[in-house]
Amino acid sequence: MNKLRFIDTGLRTGRENIALDAAMLEARKIGAIPNSFRFIHFKPIALVGRHQDVSQEINIAACNEYGVEIGRRITGGGAIYFDEGQLGWALICDKKSLGTPNLSEITQKICEAAASALCKIGVNAKFRPRNDIEVDGKKISGTGGFFDDDILMYQGTVLIDLDPQKMARVLNLPVNKLSHQENKDMASRVTCLKNELGFVPELSKIKAAFIEAFKEEMGFEIFEDSISHVEEKLALDFYNDEIGTDEFVYELNDLGRDAQVYCGVNKTKGGVVKVFLRKEGPQDERIREVIFTGDFFITPPRVIMDLEAALRGTKLDEIENNILNFFANVKDLGLLSIAPQDFADAIKIAEKLS
Repeated sequence: MNKLRFIDTGLRTGRENIALDAAMLEARKIGAIPNSFRFIHFKPIALVGRHQDVSQEINIAACNEYGVEIGRRITGGGAIYFDEGQLGWALICDKKSLGTPNLSEITQKICEAAASALCKIGVNAKFRPRNDIEVDGKKISGTGGFFDDDILMYQGTVLIDLDPQKMARVLNLPVNKLSHQENKDMASRVTCLKNELGFVPELSKIKAAFIEAFKEEMGFEIFEDSISHVEEKLALDFYNDEIGTDEFVYELNDLGRDAQVYCGVNKTKGGVVKVFLRKEGPQDERIREVIFTGDFFITPPRVIMDLEAALRGTKLDEIENNILNFFANVKDLGLLSIAPQDFADAIKIAEKLS
């Protein structure tokens, strides 16, 4: 039976928590820790996904007004707001302990275990493809993850108590542009434990339910532990060197401000792929620079940066073939919700607008 360590790392700032995510991933890769499940508590923060543009996704002025930190995750997906009314969790483990290398199958397996945990505390939670957990059609948890070599980092949230107005203010959500009635309709799509139960359950009961569910649903042998000195040291290094810095958080920010940068938005069923494109050459026939952003999930983590580098200098009429060939040669590629063609189509949209 696979062993799984459960730890709770206490209340931390968002950037500190992201640095600890990176530290635990690195520690698991080098064998310094076993397969682990972590409970995460956040001070207020607006987090963008690894490939998102901060100014496109976050209302920076509102964050400053509310004293909400801004951070960037090491995982993909969309922008989210965290505070003490939510409980985060993360599973860090090797592929062989999960029975399949397929990220979609793993997503379902983990989400069904998390849904089972919520059922144990009295709500009718179910997995909703591609990576959500719902209660009677209302979203109560979002999840996402990626592989780094043979190690999986998979994360999720539990909405315990929710301030939808504050969340809508700090994130550039579509609800900010809706009428009052449309806003109410959007709000009805999300729920939290307080709404479903009529009270805020004790954190200890939520944690105990997750421990029991992952034991039953995923066949793990559970033991509780505390964070190690190795993880704390690695987390401090990641925080100081990268994740805690504004340079990392704002490395993708306001990309469309240059008049010579063309933007293409490809809205797919599985997520949004947005491209920012500069051209060069006598007839603007080549790519000078390209940056992809969006709420997609992709592994290995460096694939997008490698694709952007590979496309520099490429002729526009060769883009589609080059993108498809690039992805065909990526080892252990994981695309949870989108396809290689979606990136080529985003560039085509940008070309038409140029």
